[in-house]
Amino acid sequence: MSRALQPFEELVELDAEALRTWCVRALDALGREREEIDAINVYPVADGDTGTNLYLTAEAAHQAVEAVFAATEPDAAETVWAMAHGALLGARGNSGTILAQLLRGMAGVLAEGRDGDHLARALAEAATAARRAVAHPVEGTILTVASAAALACTGGGRLADVAGSAYEGARTALATTRGQLDVLARAGVVDAGGKGLVTVLGALVETLTGRTPTRPDTPPHGVVVPARPAAPEECGTDEGPAYEVIYLLEAEEAAVDVLRSRLDALGESLVVVGGDGLWNVHVHVDDAGAAVEAGVEAGRPYRIRVTHFASTAATPDGRAERTQRAVVAVVPGEGLAGLCAEAGATTVQTRPGEPPAGDELLDAIRRAHAREVVLLPNDTELRQTAAAAAQRARAEGIRVALIPTRAAVQGIAALAVHEPDRRFDEDVVAMTAAAGATRYAELAVAERQSFTSAGVCQAGDVLGLIEGDVAVIGQDLTDTARTVLDRMLSAGGELVTLIVSDDTPPDLAAALESHVRRGYLAVDTTTYHAGEGAPPLLIGVE
Repeated sequence: MSRALQPFEELVELDAEALRTWCVRALDALGREREEIDAINVYPVADGDTGTNLYLTAEAAHQAVEAVFAATEPDAAETVWAMAHGALLGARGNSGTILAQLLRGMAGVLAEGRDGDHLARALAEAATAARRAVAHPVEGTILTVASAAALACTGGGRLADVAGSAYEGARTALATTRGQLDVLARAGVVDAGGKGLVTVLGALVETLTGRTPTRPDTPPHGVVVPARPAAPEECGTDEGPAYEVIYLLEAEEAAVDVLRSRLDALGESLVVVGGDGLWNVHVHVDDAGAAVEAGVEAGRPYRIRVTHFASTAATPDGRAERTQRAVVAVVPGEGLAGLCAEAGATTVQTRPGEPPAGDELLDAIRRAHAREVVLLPNDTELRQTAAAAAQRARAEGIRVALIPTRAAVQGIAALAVHEPDRRFDEDVVAMTAAAGATRYAELAVAERQSFTSAGVCQAGDVLGLIEGDVAVIGQDLTDTARTVLDRMLSAGGELVTLIVSDDTPPDLAAALESHVRRGYLAVDTTTYHAGEGAPPLLIGVE
């Protein structure tokens, strides 16, 4: 039984159970205040998702802690590091990424000791680490609130007193953010990220004292609601970068230093958090592909999420209004992710052996920020996972249509005919028809000897899969691809789509295009580059 369900006993130091309880209380509190925090989100982009992002980040931290408790009886150090690591892996948005770094900064100190003096030091280290992670720190944000919390408890003392002082310092600083940023003053609100941090610290106070602290929107600091309508241009929705790009990155610290410089030149709102070889990268850019390519040069990016800001718009009261319709597409490779994002889709990138979980698909549906969402799983194996995510989204009031696309080429065909101004049902029918009219194939290299529908293959053989079944076994990638193309075009076709990865021989696409031009005069060919992490060749025939 967690301490949250037991009679309260004041603690001298944070133990594993208290840290677990803090996670639970923070998640519950952010869940209650998520919509209110979303409603005042006007900086750095008025996309109305700060509360949701903070909640999802806290949820990831909570899940990591629960996983540790399910596997063993962790000590406090293991628990606090699990919390920080979970937040790092699941960080969402600008404020969620900063929250992850705050927790990581605290973990380094709390792993050594967890009394009041250590908590004070932990909050100071957290505030410093968060500022280091942000390329251009701005006052009037969650960073200001974190610094104020640390400053308010500098002297240390009893554990509960330190937490209470930090909370009051953060609450007071939150009220002043309205006068520190023009965009907040015009909208008449406090900083959304800062409010979320106050909520997390309030959960800590409740854990340590058993009492719910005074909310930041009650006297003496005034009510936190929009004082007057804020025009969309005041909230920054008409200017600024077009995309939010987030990914996890495995890289050395020296490479990350170079990455920071490259991304800083590409965009704004740059936050890079983490360490020890694992990082969470967040940036707002116009060129999403370039931001991902910079990550590829630095190390191994994965769990890449690209969100198109044009899919959200500010209402007169400063809230982010849901767009009517959006598309969520699962794609292999950063190149296709950038291509689909440029077409307006919210993307989830996969890597070989790393299919997205249902929570990732649900998160993408939420990030699309639309009343109606068309979901393209682009993989037969993801059908059930996608269906479950769609059902959960429907329970939240989002209308979701799942088109059973089985390959990326079918998803591209569906996205090509997407018209958001059409009636939802008509759009879904047209996209489904386009996907269904696209036959698909894939080239892969056999990893071991095995029996297939085309015979026995050996390790290293090139396999040509048509509609998911092995149809051709060859020795050469180009020859096998020609054979697969001929079989597919024997049933007719007007357009061949070729998708190549970074590992594909550079002359393969040109050779196949030439083959189609010579043998099939009425057939057009188009080629896309999937980048790293995709199969050697994907083929679509419409």
